[in-house]
Amino acid sequence: MKKKIASIALGSALFVSANAAEFITIGTGGVTGTYYPTGGAVCRLVNKTKKESGIRCSVESTGGSVYNVNTIRAGELDFGIAQSDVVHYAINGEDKFEGNPYKGLRSVMGIYTELLALVVSKESGIKTMSDIKGKRINVDIPGSGTRVTAEIVMKALGVSTDDLALVSELKSTEGPNMLKDRKIDGYFGVFGHPTANIKDAATSVDAYLVPIEGPEIDELTKKYPYYAKGLISGTFYRGITNDTPSIGVKAVLVTSDKVSEKAVYTLTKAIVENFEEFKKLHPAYKTITKESLLEGIVAPLHPGAEKYYKEAGLL
Repeated sequence: MKKKIASIALGSALFVSANAAEFITIGTGGVTGTYYPTGGAVCRLVNKTKKESGIRCSVESTGGSVYNVNTIRAGELDFGIAQSDVVHYAINGEDKFEGNPYKGLRSVMGIYTELLALVVSKESGIKTMSDIKGKRINVDIPGSGTRVTAEIVMKALGVSTDDLALVSELKSTEGPNMLKDRKIDGYFGVFGHPTANIKDAATSVDAYLVPIEGPEIDELTKKYPYYAKGLISGTFYRGITNDTPSIGVKAVLVTSDKVSEKAVYTLTKAIVENFEEFKKLHPAYKTITKESLLEGIVAPLHPGAEKYYKEAGLL
């Protein structure tokens, strides 16, 4: 009798273990940024099928890209959102990861692009990047992500700061007021769109977003794999009606090679199979496509994500 009870107890324990839920956590950023609601959007779709999949998803507000990568490495987060350039630095042991590469970092999807914007006043007459020659432009503070990207783009298109009538080096947050006060003709900024920064500028002056495109930009995305092309929707800002092509860094969902194939497969499937619903969960997703989820990816794909993308005909 005791043996029978012991067998039943063991069998029950094994059943519970086999059907226990797998909990996954996504590291994001500050609650007022775009990363936090993005993590929430992902978890919302994953949790729709938690009874069938056994995967339960939760979101954690964090310090952002570098923190997320380091915490995934420490095994304290399963997934995290990080800029594609940070992912590049992590796997190659550069910048903040100097001499300490993280080879176990894996990509799941590139969600949306944080695009470089050149915001100008219409009265400046600037319509293309070459038109900024002889103009007053704010290029952001030295060493900032905006400044680095702006200078790389300018160089690719044959423009340098030496060509400008005035080089302003203030943060892009100062751009709207400087534009309003006619202290500059335009300013650069890297943003997840829509952004209050450009909304502010567009309500103060007749603003225009300069297209950043051409074969030179195509070559740039080949040379620097962490850059990706994208469109700033014409519905985001007052008086700007056309979609504006540009370049930027991807907000990439990353994980560890130690996270289960089932968890990553389930998460990837949840997003792609509910893609139109996902796109409605935040304005930043307005111009993304299923194909763009695989753009701006620098770290190798996790086998779970790769398996689903192949099934869905995206790879």
